[in-house]
Amino acid sequence: MKNKMLAVPYLVWMAVFTIIPLAIVFYFAFTDTVTGEATFRNIVLLGQYGSILFKSAWLALVSSLLCLIIGYPVAYYIAGCSPRKQRFLYMLVMLPMCMSFLLRTLAWVALLEDTGIINRFIITLGLRPLPLIRNDGAVILGMVYNFLPYMILPLYSVIMKIDPRLIEAAQDLGCNSRQVFGKVVLPLSLPGMISGVTMVFVPAVSTFYISQKLGSSGTALIGDVIESQFKTAYNPNLGAAMSLGLMAVVFTCIALMNRFSGDDGESMVTV
Repeated sequence: MKNKMLAVPYLVWMAVFTIIPLAIVFYFAFTDTVTGEATFRNIVLLGQYGSILFKSAWLALVSSLLCLIIGYPVAYYIAGCSPRKQRFLYMLVMLPMCMSFLLRTLAWVALLEDTGIINRFIITLGLRPLPLIRNDGAVILGMVYNFLPYMILPLYSVIMKIDPRLIEAAQDLGCNSRQVFGKVVLPLSLPGMISGVTMVFVPAVSTFYISQKLGSSGTALIGDVIESQFKTAYNPNLGAAMSLGLMAVVFTCIALMNRFSGDDGESMVTV
């Protein structure tokens, strides 16, 4: 009984800051803005923003895959270092997260804008400035930079837990370094890859500040539209319905993560 009582603060926290806000979102999503009557009109209107939701999911997926391509070698290298060096490199990965998300994004604006540091350097070389900002590429760059640690950390954690005896067994059976990585390390690190992709995809698909600062009017994401419904369009009911649609995408992503990362990966090892 005493152990159950320890969960009471958490249950109260969940009720106040999760269940009640979700109930309010559901209420606004299924009620009319003017009359307050129950309606499915807001849900039906979501179809008009399908292209924006698709673009948001696409850019988030591209960013997640780029984070995987960049983050896996980094995590693999850190896992192979000495404990002292691992702590130092781990700290370097965590260091950008100690800085404000807004400041990190604004720093890229200062680098990429037409009169920014990079283009000013290009101009000094006698070349024409490049369109580095206000496009999809700049938005993806901002997502990768801000969310890359979310990919490296779970990958590092999973790779560190790989039993070295499995690698030794593969080497004893005649596998070279490339075969050991492809047949042992890579399959065993699959749960970390799925977890990392999910941890990057979820905040990337719902972000709005990055697209506002690094993108253009044509790169508006679903997070931008939701914010505009509450701040400029003054239609919280439609904004709540959009939030539910985005929540469904996020929950689907989490469900897929739980489906494929539940296995520790040992059954996928083939030597």
